Amino acid sequence: MPFPRSSGVLLHPTSFPSRYGIGDLGQEAYRFIDFLVQSGQTLWQILPLGPTGYGDSPYQCFSAMAGNPLLLSLEALQAEGLLTDSDLAEVPDFPSPVDFGWVIYVKLPLLRKACDTFQTEATPQQQQAFNEFCQSADWLEDYAFFMALKSFHSGASWTTWDAAIAQRKPEALEEWQQKLAADIQYHKFLQFKFFQQWTALKQYANEQGIQILGDLPIYVAHDSAEVWAHPEYFCLDEETGAAALMAGVPPDYFSATGQLWGNPIYNWERLQQENFSWWIQRFQVLLACVDLIRIDHFRGFEAYWAVPLGEETAVNGEWQQAPGEALFLRLQAELGNLPIIAEDLGFITPEVEALRDQFGFPGMKILQFAYDSGSDNPYLPFNYVHNSVVYTGTHDNNTTVGWFEERSPEEQQRVTQYFQCVSHQGIHWDLIRVALSSISNQAITPLQDLLGLGTACRMNSPGQAERNWGWRYAPDALTPELADRLRSLTRLYRRSPSA
Repeated sequence: MPFPRSSGVLLHPTSFPSRYGIGDLGQEAYRFIDFLVQSGQTLWQILPLGPTGYGDSPYQCFSAMAGNPLLLSLEALQAEGLLTDSDLAEVPDFPSPVDFGWVIYVKLPLLRKACDTFQTEATPQQQQAFNEFCQSADWLEDYAFFMALKSFHSGASWTTWDAAIAQRKPEALEEWQQKLAADIQYHKFLQFKFFQQWTALKQYANEQGIQILGDLPIYVAHDSAEVWAHPEYFCLDEETGAAALMAGVPPDYFSATGQLWGNPIYNWERLQQENFSWWIQRFQVLLACVDLIRIDHFRGFEAYWAVPLGEETAVNGEWQQAPGEALFLRLQAELGNLPIIAEDLGFITPEVEALRDQFGFPGMKILQFAYDSGSDNPYLPFNYVHNSVVYTGTHDNNTTVGWFEERSPEEQQRVTQYFQCVSHQGIHWDLIRVALSSISNQAITPLQDLLGLGTACRMNSPGQAERNWGWRYAPDALTPELADRLRSLTRLYRRSPSA
C-alpha cells in the first residue's frame, strides 16, 4: 500500500531511561512520544516485542505472539495497587546499559508479587477483564504452558524435557497442566498486563498522530512456544525435535562460511495446506500492536537457504522455493491492503524484487551503504524510488558517527564529496539531511544518530554474541533544542503534517 511522505525515529523500548535497569512502557515512553510530536515526526519504529532468552536478542524470542514482561512498567503496577512504595524503594541502582541478567533477577520477583496481589485483591471488573483477555488470545494457553514448563526445567530447551511432554502426549499435557496451574496463571497475568500497558501506549501515540512501525522476523526461535506447540509447521527431526533444516544465508563477500542462524525452516507445504492460518494469526496479533510492519529477511519468502541438521556452517545449504506469492495473496484476501515494508537488504534477486513490487511493498535504502561503489549503487539517493524507506542506518549498523570515524580518510572523502561541504553540525546531521531530502516516501533515523553518538552506543553487532541490545539513552537527552532542529529539517523537506 502507498505511504505518505513522512519521517520518524528508530528506538526499541528497552532503550528508554528507567531506574529499573531497562526501558519500559511507563512515563519515559510517553515522554518519547511527546518528543516525536514536538519534532514533527509521525513514525516510531521498534524492534520485535517478544520475550527474549539467551543472548537477549528480540529476533530470538520464546514466542512470536507474546510480549516481553521485562518491558512492564513497575510504576504503572504500583499505581494500580499491585506493588507498594516499599517494593519499589528497595530496587537497587542499575548500570546504564541493560544488564539483562540483573534485570531478570530484580524485576521478576516484583512481577510475581504483583500477580499474587492481583489474584487476591482484583475487583470483579478487573477479573472479568483478565478472563476476557485469556479467552480472546488464542495463542496464550500454549505460551503460558510452555513458559511454566521452561521455568520448571530451569530454562532448558524443550528438546531436553521428558519425551512425553516434549512430544505433547495427551496424558503428559494433562498431568503437567495440573502440576503447573499456578505458574501458568502467572504467565497469563504477565501477558494481560503487557498488552494492557502496550495498548494504552499505542492509543496515546495514535491520538498524537504517531504510527508505530513494528518488526516481524521471518523465522521463530527453535526454543519457542510455537515450535513446541506446532511441530507440524516446522522441519524437525521426528526423534529428537532438532531442526532438520536450519535457516541461514549462504557464503558471500562478508563471510566465507555464510551465516547459520539455527532457526527451523518452515514446513511450507503443511502451512499452505491449512491456508496459511498460522501466518494469518501471526499477522493479526502483530497488527493489533502496531500500525505498520517491517518484514525482516523478506527475501526468504521467495526462496530460502536451507542447511541440513548436523552442519556447523551454512556452506552446505541450498536454495529452496517459498510460496511467498500465495501467502501474501491469502493475507491480502483476509486482512486487506498490507501495511508492509520489505527488508530487502543483502543478496536480492530479480525474483525477490518482483515479489516485493507485485504487492507494492516499499524496500529499504541504507545511506551507510551508498558511498563505496559506482553511480549505479542502489543506496545512492539519486537512484531511489518514491516507494522506499531511507535510513541513515539500522539497528544492525554502527552509528553514523561511529561508521564515519572508522573509515579511512579516502573513504571519508567519498562521503563528504557527496555533500560538497560538511556542515558544522556533524556527519550525522549531514546524513539525516540527505535522508529527509530524498524522494523516499519515508525516512527513519535511529535515535543514536539524532544524538550524534559513537560506536559504543550501537544497538547490535551481527556476529557478536555478547554486549548487544543494551544501549539506553540518558534521561536528559531529548532536549527542546534537538526537537527544534529535527522539526526544522522535517518541515523544510515537507515530511511534517504541519509543513
